[in-house]
Amino acid sequence: MGKEKLFKGGEFLIVDASPEEVFTPEDFTKDQRLVAQSADEFGTKELLTRKEEIEEVNYELLKELLRKAGDLGFLGADMPEVFGGSELDKVSSMLISEKLCSGVSGFMATYGVQTGIGSLPIVLFGTPEQKKRYLPKIASAQMVGAYALTEPGHGSDALSAETKAVLSEDGKHYILNGQKQFITNAGFADLFITYGQVDETKFTSFIVESKWDGVSVDEEEKKMGMHGTSTRAVIFQNVKVPLENVLGEVGRGHVVALNTLNVGRFKIAPMIVGSAKTIFAEALKYAKGRVQFGKPIAEFGLIKQKIAEMLIKIYVTESMAYRTAALLDMAMEGIDPTKEDAGAKTGEAIRKYALECSINKVFGTEMLDYVVDECVQIYGGYGYIKDYPAEGAYRDSRINRIWEGTNEINRLLIVDMLMRAALKGELPLLAVIKKATEELLTFRPDFGEAEGTLEKEGKLVSMAKKIGLLAAGAATQKYMEKLAGQQEIVALISNIIIEVFAMESALLRAIKKVAKEGGEKSGIPIAVTRVYINDAFARVEWTAKQIFAAITEGEELRTQLMALKRLAKNTPINTVALRREIADSVIPLGRYHLTKL
Repeated sequence: MGKEKLFKGGEFLIVDASPEEVFTPEDFTKDQRLVAQSADEFGTKELLTRKEEIEEVNYELLKELLRKAGDLGFLGADMPEVFGGSELDKVSSMLISEKLCSGVSGFMATYGVQTGIGSLPIVLFGTPEQKKRYLPKIASAQMVGAYALTEPGHGSDALSAETKAVLSEDGKHYILNGQKQFITNAGFADLFITYGQVDETKFTSFIVESKWDGVSVDEEEKKMGMHGTSTRAVIFQNVKVPLENVLGEVGRGHVVALNTLNVGRFKIAPMIVGSAKTIFAEALKYAKGRVQFGKPIAEFGLIKQKIAEMLIKIYVTESMAYRTAALLDMAMEGIDPTKEDAGAKTGEAIRKYALECSINKVFGTEMLDYVVDECVQIYGGYGYIKDYPAEGAYRDSRINRIWEGTNEINRLLIVDMLMRAALKGELPLLAVIKKATEELLTFRPDFGEAEGTLEKEGKLVSMAKKIGLLAAGAATQKYMEKLAGQQEIVALISNIIIEVFAMESALLRAIKKVAKEGGEKSGIPIAVTRVYINDAFARVEWTAKQIFAAITEGEELRTQLMALKRLAKNTPINTVALRREIADSVIPLGRYHLTKL
């Protein structure tokens, strides 16, 4: 790491960071690049060459591939060396996920669970004995992990699980009874991280081995996408779980579940970026080769517009994701993995950036849906045919907005986490909102001619923050503690928060590149950033209007809209020309090229 600053979770909304204070993909170290190269080679040789074979549900093949990934240290990236892991930084771990999940969905979900929610609960909350017993085997794929939280009647409301855990008469076991639904890796998993209610109300996490009596799985689900992965229901019938297999504390399963999902959301981001880059390359390849009206369709303006927008969205997502990874690395620096409190400290560090993890999950999954949808459109009729890559990518993408907490739930969580941080005194949000509201009457934004590179865009990002704070402040003042019940308004506030993080991440990355390499070598990142911020700022203004219109009316509404108009003053730029420039830069190369590895 360089001179990056450890910002607090959510602090981006109230503080303008400087470029040198954030980590960008241009800052990858030599070691991180080597890790990425190694993972890329594995993905090319072992996964892409066997893509069709992997997309059949083949347990032995998936286990073989996991073992090979384990031999290279990829499965243990987030595990301490002392417990058999390779103990890499979060940026390196993300790079592995990005390279291994480049378009091979059958392996992507299997790998994602093995290295994420199927093992991280033990990494974070396991006792030293549990870690010694399970982590080396998970890191080498001697054991395959699965995460069994969802139940047939409980999806988003997971903490209301009906699975029961009753202490045996001799006090040595918990007797587990219940059913879990949609469990990835279930068909060949060796252990399940699962949850049940002790004494009816104490939500508790358990490590359950599949070989134990009473553990069984239902038939494979026939899914829309993610073919090749195993997805089954898991049934627990009088399963004897030893006391030493309670994960965390009895009645504190929500701590395990919520922190695990925070990390799970974060780990989706690199997989999304890898998938998007792969299908983007396929779209470019097809557009260059498909001739209509006497020339390749890549030469038509509306196709160029699609290509540019796909690249823009990938660039912004990548900027956000690696910025967040570096924050997690800094937050976890100095935690000794061998100490009893290592899990608690790690969980606390991750909790502080749960907001950014949710932002990455929402933005990234919606970005990928856009990219695959436009890929189908570029392919035209062939995009609808199974023999072409666009069709499978389209189906595979859709699950991402559902698992690890639906995007609707995550939008609610973003505002909830921000407010909690404010109420706990971790973030002076309320004071900043109050100050911004008081200053509004005399505030005159400076939108004179901007001279420096991206100077105007910097002002727009700062203004977007003020707009977001004023809208959130007005909504909070109106509903107070009942704001959570106004889900539509909460989601709109979240949309502004997400846009602010996206805008600023792209801006700081581009400015940092200009400072290092000069304006000539940074032309496309500059163009990408200008287009994104121009469009995003308009979305922020529109969203704020919706919020004000929903919470007030009449003269008060007119007053708020006048204030908003003052803050949102902006002369639009020629995005048509910039998008053409962006598309023209990438079409000859035939792939996403803004990150050099």
